[in-house]
Amino acid sequence: MSGLQCLTAEKIWFDKHRYDEAERMFYEGANGPAPKQQSSSHSGEQELVARMKSLEVENHTLHKVVGDMRAALQKLEARVAQLEKIPATAAGPTVKAAPVKQVEENGDDDDDDDVDLFGSDDEADEEAARLKQERVEAYTARKAKKPTLIAKSSILLDVKPWDDETDMSKLEECVRSVQMDGLLWGASKLVPVGYGIKKLQINCVVEDDKVGTDILEEEITKFEDFVQSIDVAAFNKI
Repeated sequence: MSGLQCLTAEKIWFDKHRYDEAERMFYEGANGPAPKQQSSSHSGEQELVARMKSLEVENHTLHKVVGDMRAALQKLEARVAQLEKIPATAAGPTVKAAPVKQVEENGDDDDDDDVDLFGSDDEADEEAARLKQERVEAYTARKAKKPTLIAKSSILLDVKPWDDETDMSKLEECVRSVQMDGLLWGASKLVPVGYGIKKLQINCVVEDDKVGTDILEEEITKFEDFVQSIDVAAFNKI
């Protein structure tokens, strides 16, 4: 038997490497893509869950907006209802009808025709005018009885002499000799200035509408033999 015939008679698998490669590719195709598909499915589920949560948040927001709009609408309706009621309540005081005159029935139709069942408008107007005048007079009388508030101020003056030889008693006498309506002199004292010189510090109460610091200074400085200058040390409203 020749060698070729021997090889033909032998059972040899010359294409085994092709089948091995096909088998490997088959199993890779069966097992390999599965994790990728599973990962893609898992990612899709996460995206769906995120979308559902987003829709829930939007739904909650819309519910809140609708609730706010409903509350605002209710307030507006209540306001409109209140405004509709105002004309009925703010129409002013109701004018009372004049009292009906009581007429004794005597069976005479002619007498009934002559009876004025309602008071005339002129009588009602006169009565209202009289009541108004009485109220005005009462208010004026009450206002006249109230004491008028007089604005007053407390002023502390510093009156300075020319030198230490000035007679301070005579200076104070001159200051207190200034008299006018709305002026009341108070306590006084001598305050050392220096070099043996003392100034007169005197308090007074004045009515603001009648006496001012300018007129006081003008009147006191008229005693030029004793007074060198005058200053306002303190000024307080009473």
